[in-house]
Amino acid sequence: MSTVSEIKEAIDRLAPRDYCELMAALHPFEDDDWDRQMQADALSGKYATMNRAADEAHAAGRTLPLGDIIEGKP
Repeated sequence: MSTVSEIKEAIDRLAPRDYCELMAALHPFEDDDWDRQMQADALSGKYATMNRAADEAHAAGRTLPLGDIIEGKP
């Protein structure tokens, strides 16, 4: 593979998982201040009550599948 055209064609043939891996390698995501704050908050337990409530709601059947929410289904 020696030309840009050949490389582009090869990328087009990648499986979705391989494509994502390539994109992550070519465009690494660096945490910004917001990400670091969210991580610190999570480690400190700031979201524990909210997570527990969400788990309880899900266990009780009071949640909707994400696909339904995205598609705007009631």
